[in-house]
Amino acid sequence: MGTGQDFIEKTRFPYLGPSDQYLGKAQPPLEREDSGAGLPLPLPGEACPGAIDLTDAIARRRSVRTYATTKMPLATLSYLLWCSQGVQSVVGNDWTIRSVPSAGARHALETYLLVNRVDGVEPGLYHYAALSNRLFRLQAHANVAGRIRDACLNQPMVTDSAAFFIWAADRYRMTWRYGERGYRYIFIDAGHACQNLYLAAEAVDCGVCAIGAFDDDALNALLGLDGRDIFVIYAAAVGMRARAEG
Repeated sequence: MGTGQDFIEKTRFPYLGPSDQYLGKAQPPLEREDSGAGLPLPLPGEACPGAIDLTDAIARRRSVRTYATTKMPLATLSYLLWCSQGVQSVVGNDWTIRSVPSAGARHALETYLLVNRVDGVEPGLYHYAALSNRLFRLQAHANVAGRIRDACLNQPMVTDSAAFFIWAADRYRMTWRYGERGYRYIFIDAGHACQNLYLAAEAVDCGVCAIGAFDDDALNALLGLDGRDIFVIYAAAVGMRARAEG
């Protein structure tokens, strides 16, 4: 039996014991903690997205690998972050309602950003705090953009983009409720987030290219993640659409 089939087999319900939630253990935090004040982001509505029919957005959606060299407006970035992980409401200290679905409203994803060309934001590595709608800059290598590109098998979209989204999974936030089967749900949740990003981009004149090919150990290390309890699961390059001349 191969590794993939073994994963599917061992996460079937007959193999599952009682979850930590069932055992009465305290749930993990709703979001990773950041220090400092962070950069407040505009409200998502300030991006002035164009009116676009959902059916048209689905029909027009394509992976875009070439972007304009113009900077992305900060309001546009805020809109895309909100569409892919934005918090609509917080229910006590138990769960959040967001712009994307998640198994049991666990929302185990954390969004990291490599900012290349965004108005009002210094290039560098950031964490998106969805609960407060802020960006927090992370300590990183001086050439973090080049190193992240290298970790993504040297795909040029990483540094050609205005912003490179990186989703990491806090596995215990999900497995606390669902045990080992929660790993399946984390992958499903990542798909929800990226599809929202693709569709939202159509309304703000942006293009997206999802990336699943990367060196896990290298990318986790660059983000300061341990690769076991929290690990990179998916990524996507985003930029303003290039226009043909003439």
